[in-house]
Amino acid sequence: MKVTDDPIIIEEYYNASEEKVWRAITGVKEMKFWFFEAIKSFKAEVGFKTQFLVQVEDRNYTHCWEVTEVIPIKKITYTWSYIEYPGDAFVTFELFKTDHQTRLKLSLTVTEDFPSDIPEFARESCIAGWNYFLGQRLKEYLAE
Repeated sequence: MKVTDDPIIIEEYYNASEEKVWRAITGVKEMKFWFFEAIKSFKAEVGFKTQFLVQVEDRNYTHCWEVTEVIPIKKITYTWSYIEYPGDAFVTFELFKTDHQTRLKLSLTVTEDFPSDIPEFARESCIAGWNYFLGQRLKEYLAE
C-alpha cells in the first residue's frame, strides 16, 4: 500500500449498542477474541502505545500502535506500523447509532509506503483482512 492510494474504507452494521461495540474495539480482553490474540495491552487513551508479534508463515510482523485520537464511544484513531518493515498508516474506527444497530466505519490511510513485494501489504489483502475481522470475526463475537 502506498501514500498515493485512496484510503481503505470498510463499513459494517452490528446488532449491538454503540457501548458494546466500543468495548469490543477498545477493551484488550475483548480484542483478543476477535482481533489479535497476541495483543497484550490496549487503552483508549491518546498517547498510549503497544506492540505485539503476529507470525505469518515465515515472516514476523511486530505491530506497533499509538493512539492519536479518542472520542469515547464515537471514534478512535491509532497509527499502525511494524518494526520489521517500513510503512505507516492511520486506522480510524468511527461508530454511528442507527435505528436498532451500530454502524462501524473503518478508515485506513497510508502515511508512509509499505513494501510492495510482500503479499500482506497488497491493497486487496488489506481489504480482505479488514472484511474478515469486521464482517466475520467481530460480527460473530458481538452476536454471542
